[in-house]
Amino acid sequence: MSYHPEKQYLDLLDIIMKDGDDRPVRNGHTRAIFGAWMRFDMSKGFPALTTKKLAFNAVKGELIGFIRGVDNAADFRELGVRIWDANANENEQWLNNPNRRGQDDLGRIYGVQWRNWRSVKLVPRKILGIRLPSFRVEIKTIDQLKEVIEGIKNSPFSRRHIVSAWNPGELDQMALPPCHMEFQFFVRSTGHLDLMMKQRSCDMFLGVPFNIASYSLLLHMVAQVTGYEPGEFIHYLGDAHIYHNHFEQVREQLERQPMELPKLWLNPDITDIDDFKPEDIKLVDYEHHPAIRAEMNV
Repeated sequence: MSYHPEKQYLDLLDIIMKDGDDRPVRNGHTRAIFGAWMRFDMSKGFPALTTKKLAFNAVKGELIGFIRGVDNAADFRELGVRIWDANANENEQWLNNPNRRGQDDLGRIYGVQWRNWRSVKLVPRKILGIRLPSFRVEIKTIDQLKEVIEGIKNSPFSRRHIVSAWNPGELDQMALPPCHMEFQFFVRSTGHLDLMMKQRSCDMFLGVPFNIASYSLLLHMVAQVTGYEPGEFIHYLGDAHIYHNHFEQVREQLERQPMELPKLWLNPDITDIDDFKPEDIKLVDYEHHPAIRAEMNV
């Protein structure tokens, strides 16, 4: 039997459980390793985990929220996503942050950086063409995602198809600093589009299955609107950890065998990344083991 793509993830869980380093962290205790990677070939099926049920409606709702530049939990809830509620309204550090703008505010999180990165430039003042010893502040916004999509269309073999969510100047304005920090596209001469994502902090049981599906979905969406075939999703993990209060759930999952991966359907009429709605995205033939519940560490 060939190596099932999901085994990469299960093997990482096993390695962390056996060889990880136990450490106290901001929101509990973890067992972690540093530095790992996985590759998922979209021709082998869509990498929604089968050893437990993936909340795919939340995956696609959150990703559409990121694409729309959503900055509050209320807008995520309208997309059927409640996973941001706790970070908006129960995170003590954020509740005490003077940048927080009230109930449900999340600040300048992922999608805001993707679509509305702020660039500040100091422009010399001049009078009658004479430069003065003072400056005015000029602020412009950069739509990183739009620029990357246009770049893939117009200069496919560029090495600059990069979107970053890690903005050091605005980390204090975010309910949660970005865990998945940066992604880059690569166009192959075969007509395939690949996507690589770097993640600094990786909650292996709850978060990483979500991240695998989310970025694989993003790959399919961008491939469709740029005219390419989805190729591979490459996932680089920094601090890959399992929370101690997830150990029993992980042991249960490791006893299960993966099933055949599902297929992804996108509405073929969509040609603009901003036009996708939840009903334009579906998993086909998704078979899976039952869900395994666990508490999210905020």
